[in-house]
Amino acid sequence: MNRIAQWAPLAALAGVAAIMAAYGPIPQLPHYHAFADSRTMLGVPHAMDVLSNAGFAVVGLWGLGRLREPAVHAHLGRAWAGHALFMAALVMTAAGSSYYHLAPDDARLVWDRIPIALACAGLLAGVYAQTHEARHAAGLTATLAVLAVASVLWFSFTAVSGAGDLRPYLLMQGAPMVLAPAWQALARSPRRDRVAFGFAIGLYAAAKAAELLDHRIFEALGFMSGHTLKHVLAALASAVLAAAIARRS
Repeated sequence: MNRIAQWAPLAALAGVAAIMAAYGPIPQLPHYHAFADSRTMLGVPHAMDVLSNAGFAVVGLWGLGRLREPAVHAHLGRAWAGHALFMAALVMTAAGSSYYHLAPDDARLVWDRIPIALACAGLLAGVYAQTHEARHAAGLTATLAVLAVASVLWFSFTAVSGAGDLRPYLLMQGAPMVLAPAWQALARSPRRDRVAFGFAIGLYAAAKAAELLDHRIFEALGFMSGHTLKHVLAALASAVLAAAIARRS
């Protein structure tokens, strides 16, 4: 692999980080916790936003089951640790997001965002190990996991002063979308892996758009809000990635 090309993805991410640093703190959107669908069903408040997290649990548990198979474990090699973190984080996302949506506030939001950041860290570590000669893949996975948690705690720390800063968390979320496809392209990963990752990125982008259009989508559909749709689309993106990881065996 050409050395300049090898470092280009990280240089691009560093450029994004520099722009974010120059831009200054990125606060949370006003009225972030005021979700469109507050209906109670079967005694569950905000039921649709709570129950729609089940998809993450299903994908994560299925993925963890596949990763326990000797053939999959052996084939993934050093990438196993990162992908295992990704699958486990999906299960944690289901629990953390459900806990948050039962009574949305800043304190509970931490337990929603930490698993999401861990999923991004695991995905980064797994793809890196698959596309590089990663001798210390487990150490890289652990380091990225610590950075993921820190990116969420940074928002809570800065929020104490009245202006929470989302930049580290947003960078952690965006890093897999920048680095993973570039690493796969440079390493000439199998085409089906690259297509799967591209499709997953498209689904996740649609999920983020649905999140921003939460109220408008609920007004248009009536039975589903944009945030609930976000959970569905993000779970589908996770399923695409989990299937691609398991299929490598």
